[in-house]
Parts: sequence; structure tokens; C-alpha cells
Amino acid sequence: MLSNHKLWLVDAFTNISFQGNPAGVCLVDEFPDTEAMQQMAAELNWSETTFVRQKSDHHFHIRWFSPRDEAPLCGHATLAAAHILWEQQKTTCDLITFESLGGPLTAQKEGKWITLNFPAREVVPCPMPEFLSDALGDVVIESVYKDDVLYLVVLSDIESVTNLEPNLSLIEKIPCRAVIVTTLGQEPYDFVSRYFAPSVGIPEDPVCGSAHCRLAPFWSKVLEKNEFLAYQASKRGGVLKVGLQGERVTLSGQAVTVCEGIFLKSFEGMRG
Repeated sequence: MLSNHKLWLVDAFTNISFQGNPAGVCLVDEFPDTEAMQQMAAELNWSETTFVRQKSDHHFHIRWFSPRDEAPLCGHATLAAAHILWEQQKTTCDLITFESLGGPLTAQKEGKWITLNFPAREVVPCPMPEFLSDALGDVVIESVYKDDVLYLVVLSDIESVTNLEPNLSLIEKIPCRAVIVTTLGQEPYDFVSRYFAPSVGIPEDPVCGSAHCRLAPFWSKVLEKNEFLAYQASKRGGVLKVGLQGERVTLSGQAVTVCEGIFLKSFEGMRG
């Protein structure tokens, strides 16, 4: 028997269609098994497809899938999911909670803006990993940092970030999920960044919320402030209001629904 799953495509961290970061949002009564969700995400081939199960009026369980794996944390798809939950009137609350692989998360509706509350992730200085310098090419690398998931690379100027054409096949050889490049911004932005994750099927993530869970504590130490306006300088581009509150990061943005449809797929016997 075919089970019809409603699916929405949402552009997150923008209020203009075809900008920001696209995410698929699928609302389910029960999660299909992991393999089925991974197959859906691979078929859609967006940077993330999220599956959301409602547990109460204000409490949801969320899971995110790149084209190749289940993501441990994802900002833009959470923003997209919250946008759909309010747009489709699935909740009457302006503050909702998600349980996730990344721990408890919240989304607060504030007019046209949605503010997410995510865990801060500290990065520490590290040696240059093999392949990274060659992958980034002829740019001045000021410093390199890492956590258990990714590398954060500070470049010398905005042009180096915006004009960067990295060798993605070399980045894919680095033992990490992703590489962030960043530098100081120009008015009105405090910093700019880009995010590359070819090893999980995301050549470049247009606007990455979880990257800013690392960028906020990093730039807080550099700039000696806790509130930022950030720009992710991909071709689609995206703007985030970012705040550091102790061990948590707030990520504020807007979202717009681009299309909706039905995903026809048999999930019978594949519940997880």
C-alpha cells in the first residue's frame, strides 16, 4: 500500500524565493525506518531533508538527512520545519521544542522571524590537515581550527572567501564532515563564511545554521561581542542574526515556502 507523505520545499534564512538554503520538510505520524528516510533524502538531493513527528502541541521530534547520511545537527532545515509547522497550523504555540540528535532545540516565532536556540560548539587551533591547503588554492590562510566534526579556516579577506573555488575532490579526502571558511565582514556584516561538505553529498551548503554554532563563539572571542549579523557568501546567499548566550547560540532568520507536493513511497513494514 502506498503511503502519501506531504512534502514541502522551503528556502530558509531568506524571505525571497530561490535564495537562502532549500530544505525538504516531511511531516510524519511515525518515522519510516532510517533507510527509507535516507533514500528519500538522496532522491530529493537537497542539502537536507527533515522529518518531523509531532508529540504534543509544542513538542516535536526532528531528524535531518543529507543526500548521504543522517546529520547530527542542522539549522536551516529546523528553521524550515518550524516555518511549516506554523504555516500549516500544526501548533498554537509561538515557542516550540524539538528533540534531536543534537539535543533539545527550540524555535521561537517573532513576527516574520524565527529564532532557533542551538548548542554552541567550540573549535580549537590545530595543524593544517593534509590536502586542505591544496584544496583551497592560492589564498592566504591565517589560522585553522577544528572540532570533532569539521575544520574552520580563517582567510585574510572577504574577496578570498567570496571568490574561492575550492577543489572539492581534495576536501572530500579530508577526514571530516565539512570545511568552513570565514573572515571579518564589512558593514553591515560582522563576519562572512562559506561551508563545503562534499563527503556527505553537499558540495556547498548555501546557508548553514550549524556552522554558526561554531562561528559565534569563535568570532565572539575575536570581536569581544556576543551579537552578530552574519552573511553566508554562497551564490544563493543568506543572512542570519546570531547571538551567543553562554553555551547556547541563537540563530534568527526568515523562510519562504517554495512548493508543496506528495511523496509517493511505500513505507509499509519499514517503521522505525
